[in-house]
Parts: sequence; structure tokens; C-alpha cells
Amino acid sequence: MTVLVPPRLMPGDRVRVVSPASTPEREFVARGVELLTGWGLQVELGRHVFDSVGYLAGTDEDRLADLNDAFRDPGVRAVFTTRGGKGAYRISDQLDFDAVRRDPKPLIGFSDITAIHLTLWKECQLAGIHGPFADESVRQLLMTTDEIVVKQDPKEPTAELTVGEPATGFLMGGNLNTIAHAVGSDLPSLDGAILLIEDNLTTGLGAIDRQLTQLLKSGRLDGLRAIALGQFNGFENTQTNGWSLTDVLRDRLDQLAVPVLAGLPIGHRPRPTPVPLGTLATIDPPAGTLTIAAAVR
Repeated sequence: MTVLVPPRLMPGDRVRVVSPASTPEREFVARGVELLTGWGLQVELGRHVFDSVGYLAGTDEDRLADLNDAFRDPGVRAVFTTRGGKGAYRISDQLDFDAVRRDPKPLIGFSDITAIHLTLWKECQLAGIHGPFADESVRQLLMTTDEIVVKQDPKEPTAELTVGEPATGFLMGGNLNTIAHAVGSDLPSLDGAILLIEDNLTTGLGAIDRQLTQLLKSGRLDGLRAIALGQFNGFENTQTNGWSLTDVLRDRLDQLAVPVLAGLPIGHRPRPTPVPLGTLATIDPPAGTLTIAAAVR
């Protein structure tokens, strides 16, 4: 499989900030722009970054236009999304994939932006970054070609689910809720993949059960090499009739019979660890490490 790995960012490069999902707070975006400018980048805002239509950052047409304008502009070297929320799944299949293939550039975002990462991988095999907008830790992932090593946090409730021997595959995934809803539309083949899943649900353990069961029944997890489990925010003290989050995850993931590295500090909590998507990764459950090749060259 040939992965589109974009060039790394250099001081002086132009980057574009867009809102393909929900509307961000202006102060948050201003802090992000200040941080990126401090990296020596020239930061531009999409025309519709602060638009608001219900829970969306403007109409589908306008959000899509901002995203495609960024991918089509040869001077723009990376595309930063302001936030997740809702709505990226409505436009992900309408991206200008030819423009992406002609001039690959990294997309940075997580949560609902997982839908765009999945589609870009399905259509173009484009490497990207699962991580928050303008976090200082994203800088290394975009401006160096160093591999990333993420260490398990043994204090995470899911850490006890770690099992199996080392496994290697391309890292794909992100937000579990978004991945499950991509079945039948944006979800690419995960044959040969290490699936990263994390979530920020507050609707109960049944939602986690339902989403994992949907993925299992879909057959889209056939050929999966391993699972990398991030954080499940909001479930730390949740129990239903004696079952906890770890019980639900174990019950569903055991069906796959693949190695699992759990307790990774990747997710929706403050200062989550950003990671490349689409590049070769290795989980080492006994050592508690996830090692990922850079998403830029």
C-alpha cells in the first residue's frame, strides 16, 4: 500500500484554519493562531470559520468550500481544523480528492474530524494527525520526521485490558462514535490496520457496546492486526449492574482475538497526546508502547 505522506512544515509556510464541523470560540482560535504564528507559520482563516447554523459552523456548502479551498491552494501546506462537534460527516465524501492526491498536505483534527480522516484514507491513503488544534505537542509531528512513541498510562482504567504480543500495521481510527457511524459510508478497509479508538461519550455503557457490536457485525474489522485503546472520558466511575467500561470493552474486543494495547493517553481529556494516522505503527503490549512513523516527510 502506498501512503501519501505530505512534506513537513517549515517556518514561513502558509497554513489554513477551517471549521468543517461545529463553530469554535473566537478566543480559542485566537490563541491557536498566536501559537502557530510563534512557530514561524503564516496563518490564514477560512472565510466561514466562525459561521453558525444551528450546531454547525455554517452551511454544508460553505464548510466544504473552505476545506476544498485549502486543499486546492498550492501555497497552503497544512490544514488545521478548529474543533470537532458535529457535521464533518455530512461533507466528508464531497472533498476534492483529486486535489488531495496532486498536492498532499496534512489535516490536523480529532473527534468528529475522524470522519474526514477516514475518508481521506479510503480515497487517497493520506497520512494525517489525530490531535487538537494548535497544541504545542503537534509541532513535533508536523515539523520533524521523528517517529512518535506513546507510553501506556497504567493509571488509565482500561490499562488492564492490555494483552498479546507486539504487532505492526498502519494506524487508523480515532473517535469510536464517529468510526461506528462511518460503517457503510466513509469507513475504509481496516485489513492490516491497528485500530485506534477513544471516546467522549456520556450516554452510558450501552452506547459503547452498540458501537463496537456494529463494527463487529459489519465485517469491517476483518484482517485487523491489533487494537490501540485511548481514553474514554466520562466513564471512569460508571457501572451498570456490576459492569464497568473495561467489562464492556473486554466482552466485545475479545471477539477479535488480536493484541490490545490499552491505557494510552490519547483522547478528549486536557492535553491529549496527538498521533500520526495512516503510517506504520507497532504496539508492544508487554512494554506498554505504541511507536508510530511520522505523518510527514
